[in-house]
Amino acid sequence: MRNEALIGYLLHQRPYQEKRALYYLFSQQHGVIHGVGKKGAPLFMPLQLFATGKRDLKTFSQINITSQIIAQVSIEQVGAEPSDNVPTILAAVPYGNISGQNQYAALYLNEILWRLLATEDPMPTLWQHYQISLQRLKQPLNANELRLCLRQFERYLFTELGFTPTLTHDNVEDAIESGFTYQFLPDVGFMPTLQSDPTVRSDEVSEHLDSVTGQTIFSGDDLIEMVALGINEKTLNNWSKLHRHLMDHLLDYQPLQSRLLWQQQQRYQ
Repeated sequence: MRNEALIGYLLHQRPYQEKRALYYLFSQQHGVIHGVGKKGAPLFMPLQLFATGKRDLKTFSQINITSQIIAQVSIEQVGAEPSDNVPTILAAVPYGNISGQNQYAALYLNEILWRLLATEDPMPTLWQHYQISLQRLKQPLNANELRLCLRQFERYLFTELGFTPTLTHDNVEDAIESGFTYQFLPDVGFMPTLQSDPTVRSDEVSEHLDSVTGQTIFSGDDLIEMVALGINEKTLNNWSKLHRHLMDHLLDYQPLQSRLLWQQQQRYQ
């Protein structure tokens, strides 16, 4: 590319020489692009710039904050399934900062994107949902609303990466059944483990087995409910458990710096 105009968001940066930085840009046109540009580009703001270069590392120039005209969706789509075909509208969004605990959530979104996405692989749908998530994070959110925002975005990311777990059937294509418990293995799926005691609540069974075995265990009732209700406050804990295990697998169990920062912040509160 030669002086190609790009729109995108800065995901990560590292020092590069005295006055320049190495940038990881999530662009609307080409997905994640690596480039070198003048220091000082802001996070969580839509940027317009020009990129030049034939190799993996581009040269970025004329980096500026652009007008925030984005494709937004209706409120219903925020909780919709990744495959749902919900119409979008163009809307002007006022500038705003992400503050407080929401900053850690935004840093988390950035980190999983630059660590998991291949370079120069266009993902316009995921790019749109990233914008939507940033706009939500600029609003006051309680703890559950914040977690819902992250879980919903993770689901779109997993779909783009081709790692959407099947919750309706186990690893040998038998239907998930109430009264059974299942171990989740990212490369295998859900494996039946044992039949639950009908006198014990299903969530208590899975929590007990999690703590005893160190494995990720779900009851059949949990999985059936997750399929029926999707990601909402009632199923949030189970979706968080599932996504955490899948995310760790995709990251090869290497720690996330944003997660460590969040944990440190929680300890010092």
